[in-house]
Order: sequence, then structure tokens, then C-alpha cells
Amino acid sequence: MTRLNVLLLLAVVFSAMALVHSHYESRQLFMALDSARKEAKRLEVEQDRLQVERRAQATPLRVEQLARQKLQMREATPAITQYVTAAEWSPSAKGARP
Repeated sequence: MTRLNVLLLLAVVFSAMALVHSHYESRQLFMALDSARKEAKRLEVEQDRLQVERRAQATPLRVEQLARQKLQMREATPAITQYVTAAEWSPSAKGARP
């Protein structure tokens, strides 16, 4: 009878340890899931912010300002426009005249 009691006691202790271990793993997984959800939300907010920033950087006025300031570009006017005639442009005219 005592052997049966010891065997049952060991089974209960083993069962309790298994239950505690599974509960611990469950909490760890829940914490990891919660952390992943928070990270996903943070990344979503960051993506929205970057999209708004990209739209603000790509406005026509902003592009024109950057072209003028950093690239020293200016608008084409008739005074600086060079016209190319068809005779100057054609490949046969290039090799025909010395």
C-alpha cells in the first residue's frame, strides 16, 4: 500500500511540475506576442510618418527649391535656348560634310 501511495505522490508531484512549466511557457509566449504586437504597432506608426514625410518632400515647390539651390538649375528662357536644325542633327549630314 505504501508503494502505491509513493507512486501516486510522485505522479502528482510530476503532474504539478509539468503544469507549472506549461504555465510558465504560456506566460513567456504571451509576453513575446505582446511585445511583437507593440513592435508591429510602432513600425506601422513609423511607416505612416515616413510616408507623410516623403509626400512633403516630393511637393513641386520643394523640388523646385532644391533644383535652384543645390543643383543651380534655372528656368529655360529664349535668351539661353539653343535650337538644333534637322541638318545639324541627322547622322547623314555628320559624315557627308568634311
